[in-house]
Amino acid sequence: MNWHVKSIVSPAMWVAVPKQLTLWRILMRTKILEFKSLLACLAMLLSAAGTAFATFPGHNGLIAFQAQTSAGVQIYTVRPNGKDLQQITFLNGDAVAPAWSPNGRQIVFEHDAPGECANVAIMNADGNDVIEFPAPGVCEDDPSFTPDGTRIIFHRFDPATNDDAFWSMDLSGGDRQRIGQSGFDPNVSPNGKKISFLCCPNGNPDASALFTSNIDGSNLFQVTPFSFDVAVKQDWAPDGKHLVFTIYGDVTIPGVSKNIVTIRPNGTQLHFVTNYEGGDVSAVVGSYSPDGRWITFRLIDHGLVGLYKIHPDGRGLKAILPLSDFRPGFIAWGARPNEANDEDGEDW
Repeated sequence: MNWHVKSIVSPAMWVAVPKQLTLWRILMRTKILEFKSLLACLAMLLSAAGTAFATFPGHNGLIAFQAQTSAGVQIYTVRPNGKDLQQITFLNGDAVAPAWSPNGRQIVFEHDAPGECANVAIMNADGNDVIEFPAPGVCEDDPSFTPDGTRIIFHRFDPATNDDAFWSMDLSGGDRQRIGQSGFDPNVSPNGKKISFLCCPNGNPDASALFTSNIDGSNLFQVTPFSFDVAVKQDWAPDGKHLVFTIYGDVTIPGVSKNIVTIRPNGTQLHFVTNYEGGDVSAVVGSYSPDGRWITFRLIDHGLVGLYKIHPDGRGLKAILPLSDFRPGFIAWGARPNEANDEDGEDW
């Protein structure tokens, strides 16, 4: 496998950079092992890497993301031209990791209620009709839709049996099926045949690599080396020909910027979309646009944060929400419903 990487840091640093558990992994293990400390861990969530979900083909619709409010982390939507920014959840605790249905009419997300382990929830695109799928004593998180829109795939941990695996269920929360494999962010490919996810060497959470498997958990394949330290946010291109991820994004390395990278699912054709250096400016990927022409991401520039988009070839950088103290994260771009008003063209 030819994993050629441009020299952002020395080759020795790729292998020997000191590591620590990411804030995201700290959160997940706290949910499982120490529920009472959940709220303290959730306060750290925004500085962690994001969760990933597939972008399905279609016309470009609303962009969803999470951001901190005075009442916890909540989900927002905004149009790709930066108009109509709206907070759509007002839940007790944190509403995080939004993922769109293929038709752009629903959002599935993770609800972290105070003192409880995470559960999966679903709502309409405007935040109405929230339905939760609680599983007492079990942690369920990282949800996303399958490409046909009929099922939700998610990560599940059962402390009673120590079972840690990816599962799927129907949109009513029933017909639960264990898929197998375990890691972070199960993400179904647009053709429904593959799952991409992140995991660590031999279960040791000191580095993250990108993997794929068949939808049933078979045929495990490592797409990137662990030295890439992939952030917990990755996405399939709508045509399924590329994956996008953030390199050196899991654990912050002083003086090293996080950047957006695309790669073929077979591990070839690594391409840097952004090329920030020095550590003061970084790019953390959100998702592809449904038409595949854009990648949306979180730009971090000397402590300020903005929601931006860029073409996969690295051209055409544009601000959707400019740099400010508002901190959008866990960004997902949804398809435009067929009945939506098209008065603003592709910038709907």
